[in-house]
Amino acid sequence: MGKNYVDIEDDNGEVLRYRKHANGRGLVAHGAKVAASARIEAGAYVEPHARVLDGATISAGAWIEPGAVIGAGAFIDANAHIGPEAAVGAKAKIGVRSFIGRGAQIAGGSLIGDDEKILDGVRIATDRRGFNLAA
Repeated sequence: MGKNYVDIEDDNGEVLRYRKHANGRGLVAHGAKVAASARIEAGAYVEPHARVLDGATISAGAWIEPGAVIGAGAFIDANAHIGPEAAVGAKAKIGVRSFIGRGAQIAGGSLIGDDEKILDGVRIATDRRGFNLAA
């Protein structure tokens, strides 16, 4: 039986240990908290101090940076990037290759389309079609 973890050296020469999540085999860093019912697909990364709640899906190639929170039932599509300290609400959907900046907040149930860029610190809410709601 193979190892259930991978060691990866970062740009500063530090070695980070990632375990393979039981549901999907994606990589979860030491110090991250991921619900057992979440799906972390192979090729996805969840960094230290990030949290992924019940029933959320992190697709292949997606990257969840340190301190980010992914709400229950949220869906992060392939190759999306969730910045440090960002929050994605429950049942929100983040499209393919989209970028959510540092500290940005995506309201529950929102739809961020493919190839979108949400700047640092922005708070956004959309309807199910992706149209922005009035603040």
